[in-house]
Amino acid sequence: MAMGDSVPTPRISVHQAFGGGLVADVLLWRKWCGGVVMLASATTFWCLFELAGYSILSFVANVLLLLVVILFFWAKSASLLNRPLPPLPNLEISERTAGKIANELQVWVNIALSIAHDITLGRNLKLLLKVGVALWFVSFIGSFFSFLTVIYIGVILSLSVPVLYDKYQHHIDEKLSVTNKIIQTQYRKIDETVLRKLPLPSKKEKKMQ
Repeated sequence: MAMGDSVPTPRISVHQAFGGGLVADVLLWRKWCGGVVMLASATTFWCLFELAGYSILSFVANVLLLLVVILFFWAKSASLLNRPLPPLPNLEISERTAGKIANELQVWVNIALSIAHDITLGRNLKLLLKVGVALWFVSFIGSFFSFLTVIYIGVILSLSVPVLYDKYQHHIDEKLSVTNKIIQTQYRKIDETVLRKLPLPSKKEKKMQ
């Protein structure tokens, strides 16, 4: 191999990156039934709430009302006809599950608070620019699509992008590498010409705060 030739990057297992379980099988269409159900459900909900204009709150309330009425008459008829009651599971959240949810939520809240601390007290201008660009991009997307449409687009992308990346991983990695080099070059130029010339507080001032 010549000196100028780049060493090919090892192939990443997309299936393992998604955990290698049922979710990975569905997103990579290895269990196509799950992918079809997910796509059909998302499309149905999007058409129902976005195109038909049906209210989500009314839909949930009507479904719950119908479910409660069915279960009530099922239980009543079962007691009169000596039939088994509706096979309902134990409707409660275990302490272990609640602890996992709380721990996961704590991690994300701490990350958000840490970013806010670095921006406000630490006066991290680079982090402020990154967060500002990200929030501007979200606002820009939100001006064109509703929240439900954004979720539907996310479902479509989650069922298409992993499959395409798994199939054309080498070509995509090459394009991403070139794009990353261009972005890093432009960022260094902005950093050298603009960001480093802005007055920032010294370390002593930060400690005094």
